[in-house]
Amino acid sequence: MTRVTVVGAGFVGMTCAQRLAEQEVAEEIILIDVLEGRPQGIALDLNQAAAVEGYQSLVIGTNDPADTKNSDLVIMTAGMPRKPGMDRSDLLEINGKIINTVADYVQTGSPESKVIVVSNPLDTMVYLMAARLGFEKRRVIGMAGVLDSSRMAFFISEKMGGGIRDVRCMVLGGHGDSMVPMPQFSTVDGVSITALLPGDQIDAINHRTKHGGAEIVNLLKTGSAYYAPSAAAVAMAKSILRDEHRLLPCAAHVDGQYGLRDIYVGVPCVLGAQGVERIVELELDDAGAQSLQASAQSIRKDLETLKSKGLL
Repeated sequence: MTRVTVVGAGFVGMTCAQRLAEQEVAEEIILIDVLEGRPQGIALDLNQAAAVEGYQSLVIGTNDPADTKNSDLVIMTAGMPRKPGMDRSDLLEINGKIINTVADYVQTGSPESKVIVVSNPLDTMVYLMAARLGFEKRRVIGMAGVLDSSRMAFFISEKMGGGIRDVRCMVLGGHGDSMVPMPQFSTVDGVSITALLPGDQIDAINHRTKHGGAEIVNLLKTGSAYYAPSAAAVAMAKSILRDEHRLLPCAAHVDGQYGLRDIYVGVPCVLGAQGVERIVELELDDAGAQSLQASAQSIRKDLETLKSKGLL
């Protein structure tokens, strides 16, 4: 029996559970949260929806980490979301403590699992999760690039006047203001957007992509994005559990690729049954390579902050 645990029953977590159930990604979906009653209530609601939607997956809501044992995959969504005016790095200490707590029971109860981290600041939290778990680095992955690329894809389709199904994008680097949209590797039905849009429009799309999360935070006032983040996490989960070998931009551990070592950063990955099956190295121009290095340096600063607080 395939089991997926979703940690955190906030908006991202509950929407992940819904997508996992509706797409029958796993036979059992465990939704765990520290708030008593919330995951149980969401699970009951989703199980009742199955009669209408026709899916066979069972959702189990719990507050007990013991109920997550023997999970094949864990999606980590728990943590404080950003509020207007906050940077993802502002969440370092609060969410770092949560990551360590969850890593301890995943390590004990699901030692063979793969882990997808969604909590912010993403690249730092996935590094912390991997360090605490002690798993093979390929089995611990961060969800960022799929989300950022989906935002870029919408902005391109909006500018082009539709046809989003034909848009494929690539965004590298950290999940934050230092991310690196790659228009030369972003296409509409195979045609690079550099051949379809003028430079000023591409620059505007790149800028909006970098600040896509903040745009939603500022509009919502009391929360952050959850539909697209959950869709991105579940796409990654499916590629792993179904061994689809999809090429997706993810926060993966690099060991020499792109001239970077011992850091989690957004790069193109082939995701399969073992987690990150391989990292694809793109031929970057000087500007792209410099931007990726700068993004990595921003991540390293957050890692140093974690170390100074005794969390890493």
